[in-house]
Amino acid sequence: MSKLAIVYHSAHGHTEHIARQVHVGTLDVDGVDARLVKAEDIARTPDELVAYDGFIFGSPTYLGGVSGPFKSFMDSTGRLWRTQQLKGKLAAGFTVSSLPSGDKQSTLLSMFVFSMQHGMLWVGNPILPEQHSGVPYDEAANRLGSWSGLMAQAGHSAPA
Repeated sequence: MSKLAIVYHSAHGHTEHIARQVHVGTLDVDGVDARLVKAEDIARTPDELVAYDGFIFGSPTYLGGVSGPFKSFMDSTGRLWRTQQLKGKLAAGFTVSSLPSGDKQSTLLSMFVFSMQHGMLWVGNPILPEQHSGVPYDEAANRLGSWSGLMAQAGHSAPA
């Protein structure tokens, strides 16, 4: 059984909504035991990360980067970095902002660099944009065209 941690921070519920949907998606994958892990919780006990085989990181994009609590989580892993205890584990990421761009790419790049510094193997988003095939723009998968990870736009409304 492979253990997967979906490590996320959510201040307004949008990132948590995505994290929960990612978790639901893992339920159909045989041999995967996925757990939702709040970044602010695991930041207090980062050694627990060693027990996982892979990670999906999620953070809202605030001012072109990860949220403060998510950055605190990343910073809490310094000892694990020095000993390379996360080396070879799989990693992926997602982010959400209220605007179509919102500089989400830099948030995903922060997660990517964090993962690479730990020696993890980054998994991107292979979904091709659908809007060129006649699917309405608002309904298109990967309509924002991100291959680094999942990008979502929440607007200013409450999560669904």
